[in-house]
Amino acid sequence: MMDTEGLINRARSQQLGDILRRSAARTPDKTALVFRDQTDSFAQLDRAVDCAANALAARGIGKGDRVALFTHNNRSFVVLRFALARLGAITTPVNFMLNAEDFAYILDHSGACMLIAEDALCPIADQAITSLGLDLPKFAIPHAGTTLPEGWEQVSVLLDHENADEVWTDLNADDPVQMMYTSGTESRPKGALLSSSALYAQYVSCIVDGEMTSDAVSLHCLPLFHCAQLDCFLSPDLYLGVTSILHEKADPAEMLAAIEAHGVTKLFCPPTVWIALLRHPDFDTRDLSSLNVGYYGASIMPTAVIEELMARLPNMRLFNFYGQTEMAPVATILGPRDQMRKLGSAGRPALNVETRVVDDMDQPLPVGEVGEVVHRSPHLILGYYKDPDKTAEAFRNGWFHSGDLGRYDEDGYLYIVDRKKDMIKTGGENVASREVEEAIFRHPDVAEVAVFGVPHPTWIEAVTAVVVPKAGASVTADDIRSYCQEHLTHYKAPKHIEIADQLPKNASGKILKRELRQQHNDVYTQS
Repeated sequence: MMDTEGLINRARSQQLGDILRRSAARTPDKTALVFRDQTDSFAQLDRAVDCAANALAARGIGKGDRVALFTHNNRSFVVLRFALARLGAITTPVNFMLNAEDFAYILDHSGACMLIAEDALCPIADQAITSLGLDLPKFAIPHAGTTLPEGWEQVSVLLDHENADEVWTDLNADDPVQMMYTSGTESRPKGALLSSSALYAQYVSCIVDGEMTSDAVSLHCLPLFHCAQLDCFLSPDLYLGVTSILHEKADPAEMLAAIEAHGVTKLFCPPTVWIALLRHPDFDTRDLSSLNVGYYGASIMPTAVIEELMARLPNMRLFNFYGQTEMAPVATILGPRDQMRKLGSAGRPALNVETRVVDDMDQPLPVGEVGEVVHRSPHLILGYYKDPDKTAEAFRNGWFHSGDLGRYDEDGYLYIVDRKKDMIKTGGENVASREVEEAIFRHPDVAEVAVFGVPHPTWIEAVTAVVVPKAGASVTADDIRSYCQEHLTHYKAPKHIEIADQLPKNASGKILKRELRQQHNDVYTQS
């Protein structure tokens, strides 16, 4: 029998695991999730979550346990994520593009006590487990249709458990329920711990400032291991009672077909995926008229692409979400009324966020001056798992330090100038890579561009560009060089330009500048 305090806690519960239960109570028969040929109503999805939670509990999973999910998008991911939340366990999504060594690091660092992986990724997972000498319970999701590897159980034993009793665990609102690993651009990935209270605060900011409504039909194609798709869009949609169409990956042809087939009204893409959609031959043959709201984020959107999107999808209202994993992830939002009026802006702080631009002493800077972007918000992580030093550094002086450089304009709109590490210091001058990218992107034959700095014997660091031409274009490095000389101050123009078929990207569509720096590190020092 629960004591009075426990009964009050249950009555006042606001946990991540409550989301589907409440949506199912409001709209039990409404379609919640469509994945491949399976459709779940909210009532069916909620029941599946309770079945999985009971199965996981029977296997010993409980409060505080870390369970790794290593898979592309699928229904199992969604069910298991909310089932783990109902137990107070910590869902640990892992980038499915990792090799065995990098995956082993996360398994070891997180202390995961169970692993659930897509069948095609089981060999990588087994290599990682063997290298660590671990003996973990392992469940395979038959996603790619491969043969079940030895030593793995079918995930169906969890999903099809016979016990559908309601599951609830007495948790503090700030108990961790999710650990997202940062991309590790400068060092080993860090485990960012998030609580139910942080996630709910972030969902409310997304819903209010992103002007989200329950009558939408959403298409989710970016990886759910990344916080943008999972916590800016899928989870708020399930919270609101939106119908979600889930794809395993962002394939432009399949996305365009799905918008037409399902009457999709709402879509999030990073800039690279929006560009891929615009360039796809099906863009002008599919009926995209249902699409009335679009979101971008994860990296900076070239202003030329914003202009093209607004011209080719005139009925679509466009939002920019800016933030990072540690903010769960939204910090600022630029709405549709400001897309052209404030071109290039990251918008204003979201409902539950306070944002400043500060100097190296953490003092606020006046309008127009560039400094580091810092935040205060209930969205924020509890800290970095097993890393008190990096946690203390990130939260110094009571503000979370983003590592981004930005400035405010006179109307209170934030502009991100660059990542601190992406600011190029050449010949004593600072060059923002974004400014150079914006200039090059306006060349009519350029599809994508990445600008970065690499060592130079004279200039210390030199501006370098890798350019991907549009399909059928025959642009050369000399063409781009001439264009830059015409449109950029001389010291901002790239000293080396390379034409490439593609840019390296992670699964979330972000361009991997660290790889480009490594590839071109000695371009100016080779004899």
